[in-house]
Order: sequence, then structure tokens, then C-alpha cells
Amino acid sequence: MSSASTVPETAPIGVFDSGIGGLTVVRALHTRLPNESIIYFGDTARVPYGTKSAETIVRFAMQDADFLRNRGVKLIVVACHSASSVALPEIVRHFDIPVLGVIEPGARALVAATQNNRVAVIGTRATISSAAYEKAIKALRPDIEILAKPTPLFVPLAEEGWLDGDIAEMVTRRYLSGFIHEGIDALLLGCTHFPLLVPVVNRVLGPSIHLVDSSEETAARAAELLQTRGLLNMQGPARHRYYLSDLTPHFETVGARFLGAPIGEVIRVSIGGAG
Repeated sequence: MSSASTVPETAPIGVFDSGIGGLTVVRALHTRLPNESIIYFGDTARVPYGTKSAETIVRFAMQDADFLRNRGVKLIVVACHSASSVALPEIVRHFDIPVLGVIEPGARALVAATQNNRVAVIGTRATISSAAYEKAIKALRPDIEILAKPTPLFVPLAEEGWLDGDIAEMVTRRYLSGFIHEGIDALLLGCTHFPLLVPVVNRVLGPSIHLVDSSEETAARAAELLQTRGLLNMQGPARHRYYLSDLTPHFETVGARFLGAPIGEVIRVSIGGAG
């Protein structure tokens, strides 16, 4: 097991997700930490995690984190909301390098964004049913009112590239129009796929509801954590590697949509019996 005290600042950041949605976190990390190398693992052979049992999510997430740890990363970012909701405590207990999930950074940003203490959270069914965001938000501000709603169809919309137009707007209105009458002033996008749908969500909800992107907030927290521990890479150049447990036919197109740039070489690996 690698020790956090012996990992050099030039070591890469490790990021994992159940699929490719975590590339929005990688994109945010690229922007905020341009000198940092990143190793990404997407468990595309076993996606989605959000529909699986808590026990299965923990098992998969531990295997994913171990894959990254064995490649000498200095920080593990759990970019999967379902895994952050269910498996993060177990990962933190098991590994002696820093581990960061997406729940706490998003919760902090949502609390900071609200003016009237009435907010909403959307995510996969696993994330919402875990109540992880509600617990994190209430720990920061106990008197806050939280509306939580699963929006599972946002995931295939993002992956299909149906980010605008009649279908995207119809689904978004079906899910979110009720929030307009509930008096919320901030909405947390509790899934790494959801930032791609920001334009249509903004159009449906209007400018008075502030959207909080957990990917951006997670990247900001990663920068703070690395600086505090003296692990910021000030040298560069950044080198990125991408691993998947299954290579789907349209991965390059879909992955580039999430990353905001061409991905380049992707390596297929077998993990925990996947692939």
C-alpha cells in the first residue's frame, strides 16, 4: 500500500466513475490544475452503478480505487455520485492517500449559493435514495429546506447528445417545472452527466434559480486539498491516461463531448471480473 507521505507532487491525480460522466470532473480539473497529470478509470463494463445495491456499489468502487492506487496516484477523486453517496467512507478507511468525493464539495457550494434556505438536489435514483446530499447539507445548515428528486433520464440524454431541442426540454420540464413554484433559489446538479444539460435546465427554470455544478466544486476542493498537503505539481507538463473496462463503439465521440476535447488513446482493462 502506498503512503501519502512518500508520494511525490509530480504523481498523477486518479479519477474514477462508473462510466464516462466523470470526464466532466476531469475537464474541471484540467481547467483549474493545468500542471496536474490525471489517470481516469471508467467502469463502462458495469455501468450504471446508480441502479445497483449498496453492497455492489461498495465492491465496485473499492476495486476502482484500488486500480488507481496501484498506479501511484497522489489523490483519488470519486467522480461517481452513486459511489460517493454509498462507498466513500469505506474507501477513506481502506486507503492511506487522500480521497475526495463529489458530495461534500457540492453541498458546501449549494449552502453558499442559497439566500432563502430553500434548495433542490437532482441526481440518479441511488444518489437521491441514499440521502447523502441531504445529510451533508443539513450538517452545514440544519435549518435549510431541501427538495430532492431523481432525474434518471438526464443520463441517457447526455450520452446521446440530446442536450437541446424538444425531447430534452420536454424531459426537463417534466422533471423540474415543479421547482419553479416551490420557491427554491438554488439547484444542485448531483450527477456528472448533468452539466451538459445546463442550457436547457437554465431555460426551463429561469435565471432566478442558481445552478451548482458539483464537478466544478470538486475540482476546486481538489486544488485546496493538494495545496494544503504540499502536493501541488508546479512543474508540469501534464500527461493524461484514460482506462475503461469496456470500449463502446461511440466512446470517442461521447467521451469528447464530456471532456470538451479529443481524448486520444484509451486503454481497455479488466477489473474485478468486468470486461
